[in-house]
Amino acid sequence: MARYTSPSCKLCRREGEKLFLKGDRCYTDKCAISRRAYSPGQHGQQRKKLSEYGIQLREKQKARRFYGVLERQFRKYFEMATRMKGVTGENLLKILESRMDNVVYRLGLASSRAEARQLVRHNHFLVNGKRVNIPSYLLKPGDIIIVSEKSRNSEKFKDIAEKARGRIIPKWLEFDPDNFTGKVVSLPTREEIDLPVQEHLIVELYSK
Repeated sequence: MARYTSPSCKLCRREGEKLFLKGDRCYTDKCAISRRAYSPGQHGQQRKKLSEYGIQLREKQKARRFYGVLERQFRKYFEMATRMKGVTGENLLKILESRMDNVVYRLGLASSRAEARQLVRHNHFLVNGKRVNIPSYLLKPGDIIIVSEKSRNSEKFKDIAEKARGRIIPKWLEFDPDNFTGKVVSLPTREEIDLPVQEHLIVELYSK
């Protein structure tokens, strides 16, 4: 499975805003954006005026990095979105939100999407009673996610479930911390996706 393996904080600095790639660390003074709010590299502190293409590219890169998706798969999702009914940009975000690793993160079962991806890969979850260890698996309304019996007895997941009790779960999801069970009620609307992404710029970029 191809994935980004370089320092995550460099991605936040490159985009000039927090992407919350390292979970709880992003809320502390150790966050790279708090200490060095400029792009990494020798010329990172120089001010650059972006072209129209540059603005569109940065928006696409930001969306990719939020969800931890590489270019080839991101382009595949865009092509899927163009074949769906509705607004292409919104469809793209709905597809990204329905990824298994993102749903695990949204349910509060991981502090970041990277951690959620690792938990999924390590066989901690069942979907509709069947084990799923593919982070990019796309969930549908009605799908039920359950932490495996063996995993829920571990101290880690007991702690995760306790923290999840106080976490605000998106309206398109349901979570029962007592039974370690989550459900996809529906696909999210654009208003329910809280990422600062201008998806129309991504559509313009790929439409050239």
